Amino acid sequence: MTVLSVNLNKIAVLRNSREGHRPSVVAAARTVIAAGVKGITVHPRPDQRHIRPQDVYDLAALLNNEYPDVEFNIEGNPHAAPTIEGYPGFDTLIKDTAPSQATLVPDSDDQLTSDHGWDLRTNNSELADKISLYQSFGARVSLFMDPELDQIDAAKTHGADRIELYTGPLAETIWAHGVDDPRTEDSLRTYANAARHAHQIGLGVNAGHDLDLGNLSIFCQQAEINEVSIGHALIADALEYGLFESTRKYLALIPPD
Repeated sequence: MTVLSVNLNKIAVLRNSREGHRPSVVAAARTVIAAGVKGITVHPRPDQRHIRPQDVYDLAALLNNEYPDVEFNIEGNPHAAPTIEGYPGFDTLIKDTAPSQATLVPDSDDQLTSDHGWDLRTNNSELADKISLYQSFGARVSLFMDPELDQIDAAKTHGADRIELYTGPLAETIWAHGVDDPRTEDSLRTYANAARHAHQIGLGVNAGHDLDLGNLSIFCQQAEINEVSIGHALIADALEYGLFESTRKYLALIPPD
């Protein structure tokens, strides 16, 4: 079964543009859960450009108290340290909230969005230590990865439980050439092979970035995926369909058991 985890970052972007409490990240979580999702994702950054630490704590409390069957996925750079502006550090967020999953992303503060996976061709003992630490807090740990088999092998060696395949290049290929183009077929084959290899060596497989109503179905048909994390496209579609109905449209594209 493929779980849809809705990323709520863009709800926080809109709220932060005027400060105050609207729209509410917690209310948005309630809406997408009512629509049927089994996962909530946030990516708190040190600059607090969207999700803020209090959002993380509020969502953790909501899911723990009211929706214990809905997974909480916190994404971020494990090396993000506390700041004087109030970001407590990634380690603290994971320790305090004990999410179902911690997805580790090699992003920097000046990146607009995550745009590449970890490079693990040389041993990264500090990352391996972080993986072990978050597992000790009760979190499953996923590493944001490109669909390269040797890198996926290294993710396993470093102790990860899952990988999250960075699907931005696949989405760009589909947007540029369409779903029936040989270049799209090659890209889909690359991702399907990466997912298959990960499963064969004992890793779960998540996927995310630029998945939308036009590419989600074909991707899920080709690759065995445990979880897809979708935020920007789903929230953008909510401007046309409403958040509940937009979520339902994405759920309809995910194959049943």
